[in-house]
Amino acid sequence: MKPVSKAVWFIESHLAEDIALADVAAAAGVSRFHLARAFGLAVGASVMRYVRARRLSQAALVLANGAPDILAVALEAGYASHEAFTRAFRDQFGLPPETARARGSVATLTLMEPIRMDEAPRSPLAAPRMEDGRSLLVAGLQEHVTFDNLAALPGVWQRFGPHIGAVPGQIGVVTYGVCHNTDENGFDYVAGVEVADGAVLPPDFARLRLTPQRYAVFTHTDHIAAVRGTFMAIFNEWLPRLGLQSAEAAVFERYDERFDPRTGLGGFEIWIPVRA
Repeated sequence: MKPVSKAVWFIESHLAEDIALADVAAAAGVSRFHLARAFGLAVGASVMRYVRARRLSQAALVLANGAPDILAVALEAGYASHEAFTRAFRDQFGLPPETARARGSVATLTLMEPIRMDEAPRSPLAAPRMEDGRSLLVAGLQEHVTFDNLAALPGVWQRFGPHIGAVPGQIGVVTYGVCHNTDENGFDYVAGVEVADGAVLPPDFARLRLTPQRYAVFTHTDHIAAVRGTFMAIFNEWLPRLGLQSAEAAVFERYDERFDPRTGLGGFEIWIPVRA
C-alpha cells in the first residue's frame, strides 16, 4: 500500500482513538516531514486538519440522527468539554451542534468524506529525471499558505505578475514557485525569479537561496488546475516506487517560456528534493 493511502487507512481505522502525526507517519512508513508535505500537497489538507474534520463530520451525522446528549458526542469526537466541541463544530460547519441536531439533517453541511486515493493526472505522469540542482537565488512575493487553502496560490502569482521582467537583477525569463519552511499545517510560498547576488529589491520582496540538492524532476503536462493529481502521483506512486522520500528542503515549480499564465496551459516542472 502507498504512503498516503496507508495514512488515510490508519486515520479511518483509529478515529475513535488519540491520533498524533507521529503515529500516522509511523503507520505510513515515512518521516513526519515527508508525510506532512505529501499528505498536504496531495490531499489539500493537513493530516491533523483531516482528522478533526472527519471526527466532526461523524459527530454531525450522529447529531442529525437525534443524539440526546451532546456532551457524549463531544467526548466521542475527542473533545473534553461541550464548549470546546461547540467552538470546533461552529468553525467547521458555521452553526452550533444544537442546530444540527434540531434540523435532523446534514444536507446543508459540507462534510469531510473519506479521501479517495484513486485521483490521478488526466495525462499519465512520466518517470522523473534526476538532477543535481545548482545554487539559485530567487526573489519575489511571499505568502504563508496552509494545506487546506492552496487556492490562495494563484493570488500570489496575480500580485507578482506585473513585476516579471522588471525585477532588479533578474536573470533569464524562467519563473519559480517555491514551497519552503514546510510544517504540519502548510508552508511559505515564493512566486519569483532568479536574481543576481546584491540585487537591490523592493522592500516587500522576499529573497530565498536554494542550495545544491538532489532532485527528482517531474513534468506536469495538464492544465495547472489539475496539479493536485500530479502531486498525488508523485508522493503516492513515483517516490515509493523509486525508494525515495522528500528531503527537508524546498520544493519548487519551474515555469519556462512554454507555460502560458493566461490560459494555465503549456506545462511546467516540479522539482522534489529527495533522499534515499
